[in-house]
Amino acid sequence: MGNFSKPVKNQIGTVFVHVEDLKKSVEWYSNIIGFDYDRNSVESPVYNIPIDGATGLTLDDHKFDENFTHKPSPNPICNLLVENIDEAYHFMKNNNVEIVREIERIGEDFAWFNFTDPDGNVLMACTC
Repeated sequence: MGNFSKPVKNQIGTVFVHVEDLKKSVEWYSNIIGFDYDRNSVESPVYNIPIDGATGLTLDDHKFDENFTHKPSPNPICNLLVENIDEAYHFMKNNNVEIVREIERIGEDFAWFNFTDPDGNVLMACTC
């Protein structure tokens, strides 16, 4: 490959999570990943969750598209970083979050589990 400019960057901008009820989803994500928000500032069609790091997380209720049908993926759409997998797992269980894949471990420092948000979107909690 030559040394030329490419129109698509080698970078992830934002992960979009499609939801049915934007206000309910913002509240759920706020409780799970811990951020403050003003319920009155949550307006369709999207809400940008304040995330540490370069990649964004946007909830999208897709209300502008009457033909849109929400079909959650059975696979994780992204992973959320955790320091202690067991602590994260128990936090989710204590908050009645549905775990769809139990903790898996590779070696001492790499572990994950999968869970769903209220709309059935599968997310991963991962130590990497």
